[in-house]
Amino acid sequence: MRDDCTGCRGSGREMKTIKLEVKVPAGVDTGMQLCLRSEGEPGPGGGPRGDLYVDISVKEHPLFIREGQNLICEIPITFSQATLGTELEIPILKGRHSLTIPKGTQPGEIFRLKRYGMPDPHGGPVGDLFVHVQVEVPQKLTEQQEMLIRELAELEQAHVSPHRKSFFEKLKEYFTPHESDASEAASMIRWQ
Repeated sequence: MRDDCTGCRGSGREMKTIKLEVKVPAGVDTGMQLCLRSEGEPGPGGGPRGDLYVDISVKEHPLFIREGQNLICEIPITFSQATLGTELEIPILKGRHSLTIPKGTQPGEIFRLKRYGMPDPHGGPVGDLFVHVQVEVPQKLTEQQEMLIRELAELEQAHVSPHRKSFFEKLKEYFTPHESDASEAASMIRWQ
């Protein structure tokens, strides 16, 4: 009488955990699979081994948002940088890149850097990097900064001083009929 193996219970196979080194091609994305040939389960009756499929899950990057092979990066700049223009060092996948911000750059403006995105794991062209400019408005100003901005506002003839009427006060005045307007409206009603 034959005794069955206690580890495999007579199946001829035993479960064990192994570690494999997997070469991951550049540019893979979440949801893709890698196929490792002949690394799966052995076939029945001593047949050839099957394949092992590895599901890819890519961690989010702290600076870049991925859209296919393209990358998006949001860069904060100051009001003065947007107005006067500047040269910025921005992050790219492999280091840094100098980006020229021209005078008069508007909030939300997008700069496209061709072939600075993700490589295609299937050998296609490299994606692009889209740099979104976010103009930051300071929440706190020094006295000198506030004075200079008020001077600029005066030159632009923009009403920003707290001593002038607020928008809502002006709006209230606009919709409140004046005495002459009220008497004119009353006389129009009488004649109709």
